[in-house]
Amino acid sequence: MLNDPKLIPFAAKGRNVQAKAKSIVPKPHDIPPEDAYEKLDRIAHASVATATSGLAPSVLAEAWMDWAVHLAVSPGKQMHLAEQAIRNSRAIWAACLGHAVPETPDDRRFASEGWQKYPFNVWAHAHQTGWQWWQDAMTNVHGVAPAHEDLLAFTAGLVIDTTAPSNFALTNPDVISATFSEKGENLICGAKNLFDDIARKTGIAHPSGPHPFEVGRNLATSPGKVVFRNKLIELIQYAPTTARVRPEPILIVPAWIMKYYILDLSAHNSLVAFLVAQGFTVFMISWKNPEASDRNLSMEDYRELGVMAAIDAALSITQAAQLHAVGYCLGGTLLSIAAAAMGAKNDDRLASATFLAAQVDFTEAGPLRLFINDSQVTLIEDMMAQEGFLSTDQMAGTFALLRARDLIWAPAIRDYLLGHRGTSSDLMAWNADATRMPAKMHSEYLRKLFLNNDLTEGRYHVGKDAIAIADIRAPIFAVGTEDDHVAPWQSVYKLHLFADTGVTFVLTNGGHNAGIVSEPGHPGRHFRIGRTPANAAYRDPDDWLALHAPKDGSWWTPFADWLAERSGKPQAPPPLGAHSGACKAMCAAPGTYVMQP
Repeated sequence: MLNDPKLIPFAAKGRNVQAKAKSIVPKPHDIPPEDAYEKLDRIAHASVATATSGLAPSVLAEAWMDWAVHLAVSPGKQMHLAEQAIRNSRAIWAACLGHAVPETPDDRRFASEGWQKYPFNVWAHAHQTGWQWWQDAMTNVHGVAPAHEDLLAFTAGLVIDTTAPSNFALTNPDVISATFSEKGENLICGAKNLFDDIARKTGIAHPSGPHPFEVGRNLATSPGKVVFRNKLIELIQYAPTTARVRPEPILIVPAWIMKYYILDLSAHNSLVAFLVAQGFTVFMISWKNPEASDRNLSMEDYRELGVMAAIDAALSITQAAQLHAVGYCLGGTLLSIAAAAMGAKNDDRLASATFLAAQVDFTEAGPLRLFINDSQVTLIEDMMAQEGFLSTDQMAGTFALLRARDLIWAPAIRDYLLGHRGTSSDLMAWNADATRMPAKMHSEYLRKLFLNNDLTEGRYHVGKDAIAIADIRAPIFAVGTEDDHVAPWQSVYKLHLFADTGVTFVLTNGGHNAGIVSEPGHPGRHFRIGRTPANAAYRDPDDWLALHAPKDGSWWTPFADWLAERSGKPQAPPPLGAHSGACKAMCAAPGTYVMQP
C-alpha cells in the first residue's frame, strides 16, 4: 500500500512530521545531568548561607509556625501573657514615678553604681522584665515541640538583648560618665578602634607591632620534638624533666576545631608541663589546618591518620606495651571511637582512656543543639561544598552567638563606647586561633554524631564493623565542667550509661576551656570526684552531685595520682624520637602545622 502513488504524499508528509518531532526532542547530551541540577541547588543554598551567616532560615520559620499556631489556640496562655504585660507595665510606670524599682536577677551588664540611679535603674528593670516576658511567651505553650521552644526562646533573647540600654551611649551611665570625664576622648578612641577592626576584618590593614602572645615564644613553649608527621598530624614528644619516668607514655588528642596547644598554653598553666613534671612521657597531636585540597578527609581518616598513627608512633619510640590516652572535646569523642574499635578487636594497648569535656551521646548537647538539624546540616554541607571546608569565621560566629552578651556586646561596649582595648590572655589568644573543618569530616561529624547520635545507638561503623562505647576495655577518667556551654557536664556524665568499665568522674568549676585549664594554685578552683566500679548501679547526675562534696584545689593532682596508680615503676626516659625511620626527630616543638594560617 505504501507504494500506492496516491499515498506517497501522505507517507512523505508523515516522514517529515517524524523528522520534525525528532528534531524537537533534545539529544541526550543536551539534557543537563542530574548532578548539574543538584549543583545549582547547592550554589543557591550556599548563597543563602552567606546571607544568613550559615543559619538556615527554614529552621526558624518552622519553629515559629509551630509556636504561632499553638499559641493562637491557647487562650489561657494568651490571657496569662496579657496579664503579665499589664503587671510589668504598672511596675515600670510606678518606678518612673519614683517608687522603688523591684528587685531583678543579677546581671553583670547593670552591676555598676551608675545603674542603681534613676532613670537608668528603670531602664535596666524594663529591659530585664521585657526579656523575661518574651522568654515566657516563647515557652510552655501547650503542644509546641521542645526543640522549637528552645530555639525561639534563644532567638528572642538574642533580639531583645540588642535593645539593652547598656548597648547605647545615651542610655549607658558608664559611657555617659566616661564621656564627661574624658571630654569625649573615649568616643574618639572607640571610633578609631572600630575602624581598625573593620580594616583588619576586611584585609585592608594588618595588625602592627608584636602580639602579646605568640606560639613558640610564650605559648606552646614546653620543650620537645616533632617525632612523626603525616598529611594530617605532627606528633610532638616532650622532653623529660625528671630523672626517671613511668614506662607508659601519655598521648593527648586535642580537638581539631582549634590549634592543639590549649593544654600547653603558658609555662604556669600547661597540663603538658605538669604531667611531665610528675614523671610521665607526654606526646601530643598537632592537627594540620585543612585546605580545599583536604575536602575529602573523613572521620575515619582522623581516626587512622590521627589517633591510631600517633599510638603506633608513641609505642614504637618508647617500646612500651601500653599508653594512657587523653582526649579533649572533639578529640575525646574521636578517642572514644578509636578506643571502642580497639576494644572490639581485642587491641589492649590502652592502659587508660581519659575524656576531658568530651561527649559520646549528643541528645543533650546544650545550646549547640539549637543549630543542628537536618535542614541546618544540609545548608552547612552546601556551604562547605563551595570551599571544601568550613571557615574559621563561620565556626567562630556560631560560638559567639551562644554567649552573645559576653562575646559580642560586652567587647563592643568596652572597645567602641568606652574606648578601651581589653587585656589579652593566653586563653583568649588560643581561642582566636581557630582552624578550618574539612567538608567530608565535618559533615560526617554533624550527621553521624550530633544529628543521628549513631555512636551511642549502635549505628556507628569503623570499616565494616559496628562499634559501641561498651567495647572500651580500659579504665576511664572523665572530666566535666560546671559552666560548660559546649559540652554540658550532664551530657559528659552520660558516659556512665554506655561504658562497661570502671569510670572515675570529676566535676570541676569553670567553663569548657577554663575548667580544664585549672592548674594547681589557681585561685577559686574546686572539684568533685567519684569512682564508679564497672558493676555498680547507675546514679543520675543529681544524685551523683549530692553524694560528692566539692574539694578545694585543682583536679590535675588527683588525675596524676590516678594515672600513676595504673602505671609501672619509673625507669630511664626514652629517647626523643627513634634513631631512624618515620619516627626520627624532625624539628623542635611546637612544629610546623601549628603555624599554618
